[in-house]
Amino acid sequence: MSKILLLEDDMLFAETLVDLLEESGFEVVHVPNGQSAMDITFSQKFDLYLLDINVPLINGTTLLKELRDSNDNTPAIFLTSHKDKEMLEKSFLCGGDDFLIKPFNTKELLLRIKALLKRATSNNIECIGLLCNDYIHKRILYKNAELELSKKEYELLALLMKHINNTVPKELILNELWSHNEKASDGALRVYVNRIKQMIPEVTIENIRGIGYKLVS
Repeated sequence: MSKILLLEDDMLFAETLVDLLEESGFEVVHVPNGQSAMDITFSQKFDLYLLDINVPLINGTTLLKELRDSNDNTPAIFLTSHKDKEMLEKSFLCGGDDFLIKPFNTKELLLRIKALLKRATSNNIECIGLLCNDYIHKRILYKNAELELSKKEYELLALLMKHINNTVPKELILNELWSHNEKASDGALRVYVNRIKQMIPEVTIENIRGIGYKLVS
């Protein structure tokens, strides 16, 4: 089930959209202002953003630009009453993927949502056997269930998937997972590898002694 964040300050219109989307099989989280939308993106992952532009606290275009600047590439559709070309151009420049001018046909909205989700899924998920890496949401699925990975565990497993069946040198892993301001740790790396192994028992991660690690398909 795809999860949608709806930013809309017109409560009656929002209720109509929530009912429509839920009846169409989507999970929907509605927020009435841009600050609430920003806050919830830090704690929850979404497959699509539906954003009104003129909303309190943080408007829709500013919100999306800040999300894009933080490497959040979740597909976004603007729902707006603006008809001037300057605002429509701004919606794309800040990272929007599509827009609909109010009032709009609800069937058209559903078609655009499904098309955008299909395109995003095909372009941003790579599967290797039982593992699938969702690049947009920075998560990895094992047997279609999301693994509960820390940031470094995700980066480690994604790196091993990228170099499937090839040994990834330990030095490369340490450089990728730890910044210059952090102290890299062989012990911590072993902990991450062992924890990942426990999560994916049917997938083999080999320790190439003295060299690095290899994910075997």
